[in-house]
Amino acid sequence: MDASVNFRTGRHVVFTMHAHLVFVTKYRHPVFTDTHLQRMEEVMRRVCEDFEVELEEFNGETNHVHLLVNFPPKVTVSKLVNSLKGVSSRLLRKEFEDLRFAYWKGVRLWSGSYFAGSVGGAPISVVRQYIEQQTRPAM
Repeated sequence: MDASVNFRTGRHVVFTMHAHLVFVTKYRHPVFTDTHLQRMEEVMRRVCEDFEVELEEFNGETNHVHLLVNFPPKVTVSKLVNSLKGVSSRLLRKEFEDLRFAYWKGVRLWSGSYFAGSVGGAPISVVRQYIEQQTRPAM
């Protein structure tokens, strides 16, 4: 085992599960400033804590943000994403007038889609080879 991997534990589980999430603004409009991104990171850290998820990295540009999260098996990525996007949209539009009026009717901040990719661990080819090489018991 790799000693640099930080395993987390639950009642009946040991895990290390990471996901790279990317959210883009509606119509990819460039609406974020550094101030928006700083506040967004605070909001998203709080949402992650509610889900017992560790937000390991956060950064963004004018029209999208990247998150690296470490999440337990009991958390559904789609529910986490729904909360992250919903809470951040509602609070940021409430706190920053420029975001509220960036779009017609000002009812959305994020595009309806997102990117989620699993990261970390061994490459799939190595895992596949490891599983193939297991010694099956004889009949």
